[in-house]
Amino acid sequence: MTVDPRLSINQATIKRADLATALRVTADAGVQAIGLWREPVNEVGLDTAARMLTDSGLRVTTHCRGGFFTVPDGAARVAALDDNRRAIDETATLAAAGAEGSTAILVLVAGGLPDGSRDLVGARERVRDAIGELAPDAAAAGVTLAIEPLHPMYVTDRAVVSTLGQALDIAADFDASVVGATVDTFHVFWDPDVHTQIARAGREGRIATYQVCDWKTPLPADVLLSRHYPGDGVIDFASLTRAVEAAGYTGDIEVEIFHADIWAADPAEVVRRTASAFGEVVSPHLSAALDSA
Repeated sequence: MTVDPRLSINQATIKRADLATALRVTADAGVQAIGLWREPVNEVGLDTAARMLTDSGLRVTTHCRGGFFTVPDGAARVAALDDNRRAIDETATLAAAGAEGSTAILVLVAGGLPDGSRDLVGARERVRDAIGELAPDAAAAGVTLAIEPLHPMYVTDRAVVSTLGQALDIAADFDASVVGATVDTFHVFWDPDVHTQIARAGREGRIATYQVCDWKTPLPADVLLSRHYPGDGVIDFASLTRAVEAAGYTGDIEVEIFHADIWAADPAEVVRRTASAFGEVVSPHLSAALDSA
């Protein structure tokens, strides 16, 4: 099987694998890139993780995750901002350690409504304010902060930013090289305005990363674990991928899956199946494939 050179395995897809295993099975499958998560990186330490990444020969595409700064002013907010600054430093270090073509992109998940609050607008403004505090640090480190809108079912506990338009409205206050957006099919496919907003993101130079996985109902009791292999659900990868390509995005494309059964499977087999699914439903709609058709 030929593996698409733009495929990146987001480490969440093989969540139960430690960093060494994740790097090994990704490279062994012929995949050239990986998106990392902070927890397995911090388990081994940043310096060790950077050396392991260099030795793997893989590009790093994103670091997950920063954000969670909707809490009001106080010690918790200060701690969240400090943790995001550490995440920015980690992102820069890992991007420097990865193979040529690595990108220093920190994915931001905004955070949900604070306990007892119903003020979505105010919470989004705190997201904007927090990014304003972090933007100088990101710029100095050469890191792009990629705001990720999450499906509205996560608005209370994970992300008050629910649409790509909302993410772009926040990003508009900042230089596009410093603050962009994550386009994740799982979170945005339902939005009737998504194609307009993808085009807008392209015009503004703000598509920092493109992530794919599928949506299928019924959802499990834990809706966080409701993502599927591309092609196993209802998402129209053709139109979304073509829209992202038309918007000028030429970077790597991550598959990011949260699913209990997939996490329990052999990570090497998960990577192989991910690469196969990507080749079937995403690759045909990329510009290189279209140009050669």
